[in-house]
Amino acid sequence: MAAEDRIKATAKNLEGKVQEVVGELSGNERQKVEGKVKQMQAKAMHEQENLKDDAKKFIDRA
Repeated sequence: MAAEDRIKATAKNLEGKVQEVVGELSGNERQKVEGKVKQMQAKAMHEQENLKDDAKKFIDRA
């Protein structure tokens, strides 16, 4: 499940980067900001998976 979630986060990050570039090239500030927001959401998703991994490692050591 974690790998699937990481893939979703990576896809969201790429989508956000593309959207940001399109917004920048077209002069559409809203598109650009929405792209940045998606990238931030993807980063949060990755951090969530990192925390899950760390918790699992901690539990496995106990």
